[in-house]
Amino acid sequence: MFRGIDEVDWASLRHAQGSAEDVPGLLRKLASADPAERQTALDGMYGAVHHRGDVYDSTLACVPFLLALAGDEGVRDRAEVVELLVSIGDIAGSRGDLGAAVRDALCARADVFVRLSGDPDAAVRRAAPGALVRFVERPARVLALLRERITVERDDRVLLALAESLGVFAERCRPDEEAHAAAVRLLVELSGPPHDPGLRITALGQLAGCAPDALPADLVPTVVGLLRDRSGQRARARRPYDGPGPDTLAGRLRRLRPSDEEGSRLLRTLHRALDGRVADRVALLCGQLTSPDPLDRCNGVWMSAGLFRAWRTGHTETVPLIGNQLGSEEGRLHDAAVAVLLELCELAAPAADQLHALVTFRPELRIRHGERGAPALGGPLKALAGAGDARATPVLAEVLAGPVVPHDLGLAVPDLGRSALPLAPALRRRLARLPLDAPDTPAQAVPLLSALAALDDIAALPAVVRLLRGMPDGLPRRAAVTDAAVRALGAFGGAAHEAVPVLRALLETDCAVAAADALWSVTGDADAVLPVLTRELTDSGSGRRHRAAAVLGRLGPAARPALPGLRALADRGDEPARVTAACAVWRATGEPERFLPSLRSAWAEHPCTRATIAECVSALGPAGAPLHDVLRAELASARRHRPGAGGSGIREDLALLRVCREAVAGPGHR
Repeated sequence: MFRGIDEVDWASLRHAQGSAEDVPGLLRKLASADPAERQTALDGMYGAVHHRGDVYDSTLACVPFLLALAGDEGVRDRAEVVELLVSIGDIAGSRGDLGAAVRDALCARADVFVRLSGDPDAAVRRAAPGALVRFVERPARVLALLRERITVERDDRVLLALAESLGVFAERCRPDEEAHAAAVRLLVELSGPPHDPGLRITALGQLAGCAPDALPADLVPTVVGLLRDRSGQRARARRPYDGPGPDTLAGRLRRLRPSDEEGSRLLRTLHRALDGRVADRVALLCGQLTSPDPLDRCNGVWMSAGLFRAWRTGHTETVPLIGNQLGSEEGRLHDAAVAVLLELCELAAPAADQLHALVTFRPELRIRHGERGAPALGGPLKALAGAGDARATPVLAEVLAGPVVPHDLGLAVPDLGRSALPLAPALRRRLARLPLDAPDTPAQAVPLLSALAALDDIAALPAVVRLLRGMPDGLPRRAAVTDAAVRALGAFGGAAHEAVPVLRALLETDCAVAAADALWSVTGDADAVLPVLTRELTDSGSGRRHRAAAVLGRLGPAARPALPGLRALADRGDEPARVTAACAVWRATGEPERFLPSLRSAWAEHPCTRATIAECVSALGPAGAPLHDVLRAELASARRHRPGAGGSGIREDLALLRVCREAVAGPGHR
């Protein structure tokens, strides 16, 4: 199995962590009798020779030994070795000459995977089809192998893997090839009776990706019915719990998977293939979220998040159903519903009644203990506040008056707007009482400052100035507190005039740009801030040029002395900084012609710049009309501007839409 391994000059090869001299040890441990040792070695392989999906010269050298491990029936966990090989080969072709060499090595030994497709171990048979469709190079042979295995296979999970691989095969063929048509015909056959419900759902999901025209007209009712049938079968045949497994990275990731991982994969594949068919996806989600089976509902909650992150529609029908899961005794389902509602911000409003009931009748959910025991606001209360529901205010007031106050409570306040004003005195008192030199002061101060700034609580001015003047230099995260305090002073505007000396003193520090921004808001004195902003604008090593350009944009015509630096940055900076500088020039000169083409292009090609451009257009009022068409197109689009932005994407998108609406409506409608 390891013949020739010591003849490889591993020390001269490289992987993600440096020298590959540790790879022979990892390979040998993959054959260990100790499960924990095998899992640790697998972690090591993913972290070294296949780190973040990359390949190295050591990856190529590993291929023969990984193939030998996969083919030796005496080795445990061979399925995971096959999965590693599939992952390596699947991306290798896009990695230049080295990737091509890795892929060629796998294709040259593809007969190993042909043998493994009939292996006695069902887990190996489940992993092998993914290798067949990627590394066996003759399409006719691949199709014959898949058809043969589907005919003789009796393990349901292996059949699912065969159907999934059949879809991958069809997508890799040209649509006009006979192999593609034959694969589609086989998937259509698998999608109908008398096949198992799970297999039928899998086949429908693959058809949605490779041949949507072959889908039945009643797709959604069919899938919902099959889902119910599958749930009934699963309830009659629950698999016994096999224990937590080894405490390795691979083991921990496995425990984090959905409790019905198979069902999650089946429906996730279908949702991904349907993509922009939002009405169908919403109807499917409604079917999932009303299933009698809590596992189906849990999968539906998580898949709703995928829809919401990519699309601006569909929440009206599904959010109330997600809210209904909050009363579930199934902890995983309850937690999933809370997590998704947290992401939705104001879109969670249709579930606000359920959230309010939860925080009212289950006060233990108002606070949770996070890492290292630090108290944090409970998810249901954060979601209620995030929805902008005024009923969160009295509950937050009760928490503020209690013996344990979460450090992050202040972060829930800005979403509540003016309805949170009754909280200001208590928040102000907490800020004033914070010890200036305690290690946890930054963790408490920053959310409080954010809340008081959002509430425009000028009465908090003495407490804010106290922090700026009194915090010791060595305090961890002192800069974060300073930045938040300076932002609060800027939010207070002219009413914070007594803080001007403090802000001026900060103009020669690392917080110079934030201080200049606040000083402009408080005094409107361009002469005091222009030298600082111009200096930071030209300092390419400071990393503050982008923010300096944004502040200069706020100065409008008063920023004209900085135009040379702004124009230079607009011509040669990185994309976000270029856009910010171009917007600042427009606001300073009122002449958009030079930068309009680049702003339109940035809007289309770099969605992360859209908020900056929209804010500029909104600030310009009628003068921003040359880009109103772009903003109107954004408002008409059903897709979110950054669908891959993760948990913060919905909040960012909602903020962009608000700015676009204000800009095109005009000053009289804001």
